[in-house]
Amino acid sequence: MQPDIQLNYWAILAAVAASMVIGFLWYGPILGKAWMKEMGRPADHKRPPSHAARNDPHGDRIVPDRGDARLQRGGVAALSLKIGANASNATYGFFVPFFAWIGFCAPLLLGAVAWENRSWKLFCINAAHYFVSLQAMG
Repeated sequence: MQPDIQLNYWAILAAVAASMVIGFLWYGPILGKAWMKEMGRPADHKRPPSHAARNDPHGDRIVPDRGDARLQRGGVAALSLKIGANASNATYGFFVPFFAWIGFCAPLLLGAVAWENRSWKLFCINAAHYFVSLQAMG
């Protein structure tokens, strides 16, 4: 018998908004200069206006963030069936995002280090961003 999983669309919207704010801050004022240096871009690099509307990184994140939020909601439901009703929401809120990060995000980002000759510093910046973002969504 399949469990009845109810989606809270307001919570999904809040998770998407939180992830976008974290991404804006992470790749902007917090670690933006270090990230650009590791990506090999000059510090004064600006996208041409013709590319800004077409390649908006924050607009493109809406669909993946929404997917991450739904993936985590499904993971919380599956974990609740496995762990049982005794576990707290804090347990779900930490472990589901952690396992999503360790199982999906980190291995994909390791590919950039292994196959694209990206630096470990860039891996750490990007992996930490995903970890913080997934924890906020959780």
